[in-house]
Amino acid sequence: MPASRLYYDCDTGIDDSMALAYLLASPEIRLAGIGTVSGNVDSAQAARNTLALLHLAGRDDIPVAVGAADPQAGTYAGPVPHIHGHNGIGDIALPDAAPPRTDLDAADLIIQLAHSHPGELRILTTGPLTNIAEALRRDPRLPSLVADITVMGGAARHSGNVSPVAEANIHNDPEAAAQVLAAPWDITLVPLDVTLAHTLEETDRQALLDSGRPVPAALGAMLEVYFDFYLATYGRRCCALHDPLAAAVAVGAVAPTLAPVVDVVVDATGGPGRGQTICDLRGAYLGFPPQPGARCRVVLEAGPDSAAQLLKRLLTL
Repeated sequence: MPASRLYYDCDTGIDDSMALAYLLASPEIRLAGIGTVSGNVDSAQAARNTLALLHLAGRDDIPVAVGAADPQAGTYAGPVPHIHGHNGIGDIALPDAAPPRTDLDAADLIIQLAHSHPGELRILTTGPLTNIAEALRRDPRLPSLVADITVMGGAARHSGNVSPVAEANIHNDPEAAAQVLAAPWDITLVPLDVTLAHTLEETDRQALLDSGRPVPAALGAMLEVYFDFYLATYGRRCCALHDPLAAAVAVGAVAPTLAPVVDVVVDATGGPGRGQTICDLRGAYLGFPPQPGARCRVVLEAGPDSAAQLLKRLLTL
């Protein structure tokens, strides 16, 4: 089976970097383009990080487009150096790369790719959904041209990570997330429920550092900062696999073991629930009977070997 074309939208921090490397090592997909958005770092810094990683991997051929600097409402709240380092990649230095290979912004790159490959293009997003929503605004036909979209974001039964109910990617632009989740396309949501249940351990990080390969070694180095942050969450040096797990689900290498298709809406109000993904999980004891019109597959559980599979692929780069 030929590799499917995939567009990747990201706010390139440390876990986005792991996801990008995973995509580069995945034979199931062909990375057709990348767009950046403000989240872990601003969209311009995210593009610099992305280009540097691609250059390190010898993949300067992939077009990278700088996307939205600010969310739909308000302005970008700023980076999170205590999680991803001041430059978004653990404050490690990577060789300079060439400038982006496209003059398009991220929303127009999505539209161009979708029209060039109607019904074939797949989308993976691991940052705020600003670029995807803007592409929808510019071309309302987009859902009919895209095969499917996988979103790392939200929390279904789990607490949030930036508020009691909201996950960061959704919380950083709830208006955009509400529009994307309401659009008529097939969506897979990979929320905190499953990403926090899968971890990369210190032994895995050491394997990356000891690989003798530039990309895995760089990932191992940047994970130092990420592991420091997650010490307070897990009580040991490790990290959650937010974006890499979403990438593995998107390419089909990790199969969800519990993923009901349900209605999902986003709270875009100004109240305490702002940014919450409200997933209709009624009917759990009946095996989640079909909900007419529902198109969002919410991944609640996945197989236990996700980290091992991730590490195996990363070490091939």
